[in-house]
Amino acid sequence: MRIVDIRETAIPLKSSLANSSIDFSEMTTSVVALITDVPRDGKPVIGFAFNSTGRYACGASMRARFIPRILRAAPKSLLDESGDNFDPGKILAAMLRNEKSGGHSERSIGIGTIEIAVWDAVAKIAAKPLHRLLAERYNGGRIADKVFCYVGAGWYAPGKTTKDLQDEMRRHLDAGCTMVKMKVGGMRLADDLARVEAVRSILPNGALLAVDANSKFGRDEALAYARGLAPYGLRWFEEPCDPLDFALLAEIAAVYEAPLATGENLFSTQDVENLVRFGGLKPGRNDVIQVDPPQAYGIVQYARTLDMLARHGWPRRLLFPHGGNQMSLAIAAGFGLGGAESYPGVFGEFGGFADDAELAGGYLKLSDRPGIGFEGQSRLYRIMRELGA
Repeated sequence: MRIVDIRETAIPLKSSLANSSIDFSEMTTSVVALITDVPRDGKPVIGFAFNSTGRYACGASMRARFIPRILRAAPKSLLDESGDNFDPGKILAAMLRNEKSGGHSERSIGIGTIEIAVWDAVAKIAAKPLHRLLAERYNGGRIADKVFCYVGAGWYAPGKTTKDLQDEMRRHLDAGCTMVKMKVGGMRLADDLARVEAVRSILPNGALLAVDANSKFGRDEALAYARGLAPYGLRWFEEPCDPLDFALLAEIAAVYEAPLATGENLFSTQDVENLVRFGGLKPGRNDVIQVDPPQAYGIVQYARTLDMLARHGWPRRLLFPHGGNQMSLAIAAGFGLGGAESYPGVFGEFGGFADDAELAGGYLKLSDRPGIGFEGQSRLYRIMRELGA
């Protein structure tokens, strides 16, 4: 049993959307195919992944360092104790050989994307959906059949009006969503607050609203937004400042009583531990941590991050992985997290879930497809299948 090849290709997102800080017109993502010699249904098992959204393709580091290290390793050294499947922890360790500490984002995304592809292959070899395999290994065998799922929306776009924003949110609510998140920080404070008020005005009873500033603000603007948003009772105010400015985040947390959220731009367990030590976030206030596993070394390291957070008193219900894709959905379900986000109709082939996925009452029913389930996402799987052919 061995890994015979690992391939990467960069695909443009081709999106005109923007948040408060960046647009996606130049954004690319890496797609990975990890090809094994394990036969299933007359074909070799192939694990697939991509590096989530919001970070550019990272194939150069994969090809120069991480892929060669895996392919050079003795095949038996990458297997689990049974010898019947691959060991993602051992493969992660192989990719990290001779890597200096610190500087995590320079390598965490490339490594994490390959590691997720390993898990797709491992679950397919085991003939199980990835969420079931993760639940057995990391969640005491508690296997979910559905996951809470909120919709990330409310993007800025040329010519988009407040009515367009309301209509966008109504479509998500009509499709079964019970929580929506919108962008802030791309307009003047007064105009953004008017947008928030417009969305709140169409929410049915019990529906929740969160906002995301995408790390836009310095101190004065962050505090001004915190004061302005305070009356709205938001589920959370996401990334109000630079993701590594824990002192400013703590200052915001001291004056903003509603929940905060951050973490998608933290790429190591140590960074997340510094966040909970120094960032002023509190599990008792229902603050939320949003690490993106494919961008943060993958699932094995994410499990280590969860263990660290548990030692600091953070329950899994307050963890929502960033991503809005099949990978984050399987991870949220497998680890028993608070939920996943979704980007329906956004990010081209890379947003959303399987073609037959249905959201009802805020929950998404899980598929029983082996692995991550990309095979049920026809447009994305076409790209993956061609890479693995």
